[in-house]
Amino acid sequence: MLRRLLVPATAVVLALSSAPAAMAQFDSAEEDAIRLIIRDYLIENPEVLIEALQIYQAEQEQADARAQQDAVASLGERLFESNAPSIGPEDASVTLVEFFDYNCGFCKRALDDVQTLSETDDDLRIVFLEIPILGPSSLTAARAALASREQGLYLEYHMALMSHRGTHTDDSIFAIAEEVGLDVDQLRVDMESEAVAQEISDNLQLAEAIGVRGTPAFVVGERVIPGAVGLAALEDAIDHARQES
Repeated sequence: MLRRLLVPATAVVLALSSAPAAMAQFDSAEEDAIRLIIRDYLIENPEVLIEALQIYQAEQEQADARAQQDAVASLGERLFESNAPSIGPEDASVTLVEFFDYNCGFCKRALDDVQTLSETDDDLRIVFLEIPILGPSSLTAARAALASREQGLYLEYHMALMSHRGTHTDDSIFAIAEEVGLDVDQLRVDMESEAVAQEISDNLQLAEAIGVRGTPAFVVGERVIPGAVGLAALEDAIDHARQES
């Protein structure tokens, strides 16, 4: 019985310390005695604190997930119906959004999964949102990739940039551009446009608004899925979103 009364113990301690009205029914000696009982119990049973923290962490994770779902719901048009680069039919039943960085090793690990999804699911649209968060060359790569749309080679360039092993440099970014058939001189001009800079800024703001803290991160339905979770997890999320649509 005492264990149930004291779990979660942190809640009890906070209640005693932050709710003076609730303690008004006790005199100071009784308050001290209650605090001493709690202190002694926690010292003798430290696992109670661990259990309390685990409960608290689970509740926080649930709250964070609900907040993300609310954010995705309110920003759905910007996420799923943007003019960002995409593959798959415009009228697909499900849209998968990927936030990524060309210097992100985990994004590169997820590349095969994304390719497989695009090849095996003809009712899926995949949207690519560039968030260059891993250094100056990430920004250069993102600007160049977005500018490559002017020459109709975004997807080829995107795949080639993502397939590059290691961190990008200006040399690798423009060498790959030449390899995929881009006019590099024109690309250098187009990537300095205000429209490209604004698109990247919008993507970063959108990522922050829905609680994306790293790359890759996927959004499907109302779920935000952080990390390179693997093909099966993405397929399950897509199936779930399709059933709910």
